[in-house]
Parts: sequence; structure tokens; C-alpha cells
Amino acid sequence: MCAFVIHILNRNFLGFDIITALELIKNNQVKAILGPWSSMQAHFLIEISQKAQVPLVTYAATSPSLTSLRSPYFFRATYEDSFQVDAIKAIIKLFGWREVVPVYIDNTFGEGIMPRLTDALQEINVRIPYRSVIAQNATDHEISLELLKMMTMPTRVFVVHMYSSLASRFFIKANEIGLMEPGYVWILTNGVADEIPWMNEMSIEAMEGVLGVKTYIQKSKDLQIFRARWKKRFAKMELSVYGLWAYDAITALAIAIEEAGIDDLTFSNADPRRNVSELESLGLSQYGPKLLKTLSQVKFKGLAGDFRFINGQLQPSMFEIINVVGTGEKSIGFWTEENGLVKTLNQKPRSMSALSTWKDHFKQITWPGEAESVPRGWEIPTNGKKLRIGVPKRAGFTDLVKVTRDPITNSTSVTGFCIEFFEAVIRAMPYDVSYEFIPFEKRNGKAAGDYNDLVHQVYLGRYDAVVGDTTILANRSSYVDFTFPFIKSGVGLIAPIKDQVKRDSFTFLKPLSWKLWLTSFGFFFIVGITVWALEHRVNPDFRGPANYQASTILWFAFSTMVFAPRERVFSFGARILVIAWYFVVLVLTQSYTASLASLLTSQQLHPTITSMSSLLERGERVGYQRTSFIFGKLKEAGFSPSTLVAFDTSEECDELLRNGPEKGGISAAFLETPYLRLLLGQYCNTYKMVEEPFNIDGFGFVFPIGSPLVADVSRAILKVAESPKAMELERAWFKKKEERCPDPVTNPDPNPSLTSRQLGVDSFWLLFLIVFVVCIITLGKLTLCFLWKTEGNRFWKWKWKEFQQRDNDSYINQVEMSPCSSSRPIPENN
Repeated sequence: MCAFVIHILNRNFLGFDIITALELIKNNQVKAILGPWSSMQAHFLIEISQKAQVPLVTYAATSPSLTSLRSPYFFRATYEDSFQVDAIKAIIKLFGWREVVPVYIDNTFGEGIMPRLTDALQEINVRIPYRSVIAQNATDHEISLELLKMMTMPTRVFVVHMYSSLASRFFIKANEIGLMEPGYVWILTNGVADEIPWMNEMSIEAMEGVLGVKTYIQKSKDLQIFRARWKKRFAKMELSVYGLWAYDAITALAIAIEEAGIDDLTFSNADPRRNVSELESLGLSQYGPKLLKTLSQVKFKGLAGDFRFINGQLQPSMFEIINVVGTGEKSIGFWTEENGLVKTLNQKPRSMSALSTWKDHFKQITWPGEAESVPRGWEIPTNGKKLRIGVPKRAGFTDLVKVTRDPITNSTSVTGFCIEFFEAVIRAMPYDVSYEFIPFEKRNGKAAGDYNDLVHQVYLGRYDAVVGDTTILANRSSYVDFTFPFIKSGVGLIAPIKDQVKRDSFTFLKPLSWKLWLTSFGFFFIVGITVWALEHRVNPDFRGPANYQASTILWFAFSTMVFAPRERVFSFGARILVIAWYFVVLVLTQSYTASLASLLTSQQLHPTITSMSSLLERGERVGYQRTSFIFGKLKEAGFSPSTLVAFDTSEECDELLRNGPEKGGISAAFLETPYLRLLLGQYCNTYKMVEEPFNIDGFGFVFPIGSPLVADVSRAILKVAESPKAMELERAWFKKKEERCPDPVTNPDPNPSLTSRQLGVDSFWLLFLIVFVVCIITLGKLTLCFLWKTEGNRFWKWKWKEFQQRDNDSYINQVEMSPCSSSRPIPENN
């Protein structure tokens, strides 16, 4: 029975173990191998067991890379390292850390976890900016150099995966250098966390505040009894989780062998006459396939928990989360596959919603340096270099960004709205940020490229950020990150404006339409003739020769325009007509005066271009800002490159627009809204924005993808935007110009010149109708009177007298009363 198992515990002498295993399999024909301790040993022994068909059971080789060998004879009676990755991911996600630096030992054990850890962090958009690899035999000096390098980086969250012996030295040096101060976060894998009780006090004290993912061993009566027996027999040796797994592995092998029986223990050897290698000379175990089958089906309650091989390895269902405090550790929670992070195992699961905090999932945590709040996961290193911030070198519109160089000191000064806004944002940050502005220019002082080139420098790592009038675009956001926009923007189309009113010798006729002029003149004659008809029989002012009466009609009619006719009016109907006509003339003259005054004194300014589509239809030449993304937008819209003219400054744009296409200029120009505001403020009532054909987000600050500064700077932008400082900057760089010269984009003229229209008959038809009705009524009465007084109508005269005598005997008047009588005596004709 002694030939059934080889138990290999040696950690250091890999060559010895491999040779010993080969000799025992070849000479002693062992039927199973228990071990090895390390993943490197297991890699070679898996090949041996596969070749000889001898089952290999390990209780300590945890590297995920061993699974890729896909050997059916390899059994892992422990937890693969990658199983704990989900617990680590949950911790990082809970606290919202955006960058993590893995620190691992440089061997198969350390590298094995990295692929799965990287994938898990990518799933929650956590970036790995750097990997710290520590050699297994690294000296204290080499460890210190690596720690100093890590200290100069902004990331403050580290995941440590190494042997406990190396971790002990590592944390002592980290504590000495200052990497265990407030702001740092350290997370241990179970490779270190499981062995904290066996580390010396100095090492544990240096690790205070560290979090760890530890293998959870459920308490049981059998485990308690076994620990008591172990302590009684091995008083100076502590029992670790690996000891429990080793015990369970031996138990599993014993059960499998018992179920497989001890029959057919033969071992077929290779032909000794063949010249083959040592590995090829191994025989094949006839017992191995049978033991493989029974071992795969073993299932029992072990000391370390439920023991069952699934795909050749144990499957954990939970991990314990610990916090190193003082010279020991405390449990702060658990991670389970079903419920995620919980304080206790009987706690009801809570989702990580916006209303959930880490205190809902963990007990009280002690952070490194006894920090009072959760570390944010990154810092600007005080002993590191300043942020290198690129700024654009502009030739025009320098109110936004202006770079000047002192010829004597050769020092650079950067000013402008964007710069002052950024400085206000930095002051609103919850911590200090050191930075320096670096102009994006050549040695001759000219711009080194366009804005796409400038943004690309951040992607290449030559700048840590870009500050300036940088537009947030979708194609740029694929390789850099933008903050929230600090100023709204858009692409506006501006065109020259011209006065639409043509002033000449006949301007005085333009307030009224020709129909109204004709109607007014016609009614002058109608009213004049009607008054003459009513008055010439009773009023001497309207009598005389025919030419005198004609002139009287014209004179009376037009004298009503100034309300000063010379002739008196006696009849009641004529008076009613004249009063109605006076009212019409009053309304007409007042309306004419107002319209003519507006026409002569107000400008009716209209743009020469109304839309981008009209430019495309006519193939007009248009302008755009050089080094801007607008050129690409215009080409996409359908403009031919031959019709696109670039300009740098507002003066160049003004000259091109004034010249027009006839003189080599342009018909319109496309500018982003901030530049457009500056241009319209500089050239009053000369240009107008007629359309905003392209929508964009605005100007933002540029950072590398995944930079933790983006979130904090964006929050600071919102603080500044909501404070009086934003209005102060707006007024200093934009509003002053707009107040001097209102523009239609953001500060329109409170009294704009409206387009006036000609007055037509439709505005006065009711008044003309009233006068016309009065004329008809008075003329109708006159006609009746005329017929009454005709000799041929005596019958009507007799009837009237009979009616008077019968119905009004008491009324006597010297003046003859009749329906056609006047209200006053008719003077005798001289």
C-alpha cells in the first residue's frame, strides 16, 4: 500500500522533486501523486502524470495557467486564484475607484491571475495604468526602488498578489517610504490574506488598514476537534487552510482508492531496447483510469468545507473580506456568488444602487494612515512633476486664448477667457493641482498643427491635458476624455446685412400703396361733390359760375386735409358727412406721417444670405476658421473644397465678407458661437447670424482616457458655472463688447428696427365704407327733396298738407315745414 502515493512538499528544490517523481513512477510504479506545493512544480508534474496516466492531486498550486493544460489526470484540491477576482472587482466597484495597479510576483503564480483580473476590471471600466512586477528574490533595495516609482504615480489603489514571505518585506518597505499614509488603498489576494496569522508582528503592523480577500472556512464540530488534536500534537505549528486542504485531499484519495479497489495494479513499461528519453520511458498505469473515475466522483464534507471536484477542481461559493488592524485582522464582510458583498452571511442582499453606500455592505473599515474618509483612489503626487498642459497657439480671436512670449526673459504668458476659467476651476478643486502651460507651437512661434493634432498629443502622452477653446467632438472622444463643457457652442452662419429700403425722390409716396392713394383721392372728390350737391341750393358759398363752383369743390375737398375749409356748411347732412370725413382724414394723415418717419429714419437691415442650403444651391464661396473642425463638416455637407476659404482673424473674416465673391471674397462665413459673439461685438450692425446648421457640445478640457481628474474637474466646472465667477468672466470677455454693440446671438437690441410695410386699403376700408354710406344717405335725401319740389309731384305735396292739418293743427310756423325743409330759413336770392 505504501506505493500508492507520492507526497511532495518541497518548495525550493524543483529539480529534485521532478527527478524523484520520475524515479518513483518508473521504479515503484506509484498509482497517485499528492502535491506539489508550487504552481511551477505542478506544471511539470502534470505532464508526467498525463504521460503515465497517474492522477495528480495538488492542495497548494493555485495558478489559473495550470487549467489551460487540460489534463484529465490533474486535480486541484484548492481554489484557483481567479475565483477571488469577482470579489476584488466588487470591492473596487463599491468604492468607485477608476484606476488600479496590480502588484504581483514575477513567476507563474503571480502572472496566472492577471488575465482574469484584467478582464474583470475592464468589465467595470477600471483602468490599469501600470503593473508592478516584483522578483521572487528581490532585495530590499530593489523593492524600495519599485515603491518609489509607484509613489510618483497618481494611482493609489493596489492589488497585491504574491507569497506571504515576500509580502512581509514589501509592506515593511512601503511603510518606511510612506505608501501607507492616508489616501492609499491596498487589497490583498488570499495568497497573502490566508497567511496573515503566521506573519510576524512587525509585518502586520506595517500592513494596518489593508483590505484582504480571504478563503472562508466554515466552522464545524469536526474542524474544532481536528484543530484541538493538531495543537496537542504540534504545539508550535499553526494549522493553515492549506493544511486543511491537504488533509481533505488525502481523505479524497483514500475514498477513491477504496472505491476503485486494489485489483489490476499492473503497470505497462516501455520497451527497454528502444533509445528514448526519460519521460518517454515511463510506463502506463493500468490502475490510473479507474482511479481517475472514482476520484472524480468523490463527494464528502471535509474540514475545509464541501469537497467535490467539478471540472477537476474545487468550486468556492464565498470569500471573507478582512481588514488588517493593529497586529491582527478583523472580518468586515463577505462576498458570496449569490448576494455579492454583505456584512454578514444572514444579511439580505442589497443592490449597489445610487442610494447604497459602502456601509450597507461592510462593517467599519480602518484605512491606511487612519484616514477618516474613503480614499478617492488617486492623488496628484506632490513629489512628482507638474501636469503638462498644452494650450493652442492662436493667430486670431485671442480673447479666448492668447500666448505671448517676453523677448527679454523668453518667458511665456497665457491669458484669455478659457485660461481664466480653468484657473477658477482649479481653485474650486478639493485638492491642489500643480501644472504648467506649454504652448503648442514651433520654434518660430507659429502653431505646430491644428486642434486635432493638439488633442492627439494627449493620446501620445506628450501632454497630460489640453486647456483652451477645444471643441468636444465624437471622433476625438474615441482616444481622449473630455470634461463637461465649460461654455456652450455651436456652428453659426453669418452673412453681411444691408438696408432694404431704397430712398429716392419718390420716397414720400411709399408709405401708402397705390390703391390707397387712388382710393383717398377718389373719396376727396366724392366728398367734395356730395357737399356741393347738398349746399349749392341753400349756401351762397357754393354758388356762382360753373368754373367757380368746380374750383370750390376742389378747394373744399382738399382743404379738409388740414381741417381748414373756408366755406361754411349749413345743411345737417353735409355736416354729418364732413365730420365723418374729418375723422378719416385724421387717421390717414397720422398713419402716413408715422410710416414716412419710420421709412426715412429707420434702417431695415436684412442678411444677404438666408440659409446654408441657398449657398449650396448657388455654389457660393464661404469662409471658415483655419485649424478648425468646421472644414470637415462643410465638406460632409456638400461644399466643394474649391469654394472654402480659410481665415485666422476677425479682421481677415471682415475683409473677405466686405469684398464679396466678386472681389475674391466670400458670401458668408461659418464660425463657432464664441468666436461669432466676438466678431459681431466687434463689427456693429454689419453682420448677422442667420442659421446654426451644426450642433456641437461646446468647449471642454482634454485629459487621457481613464484619467481620474476628469470627474473632479467636471464637478469643479459645475461649481464655477453656478457661481458669480462665471458671470464675472462672461462680462469681462464677452458682455462688454456686446453691451457696446448689441448682437442678435446673445444680446439682441431691445429696440430692433422692424420691417415696415406699405399701408393699404385693407387697413382703412371700414372708415371709407362709413363715409360712402353717409354720402349715399345724404344724396338719397337730396334726391327725394328734389322730386318733392318738382311741379309734377303736387299730389305728394297735397297729401303732406292734409296730413299736417289733421295731425298737427296746433303747430304754426312762418317757415313752411316739409320733409325737405331746411333747419334754417332759406335766404332770398339777390
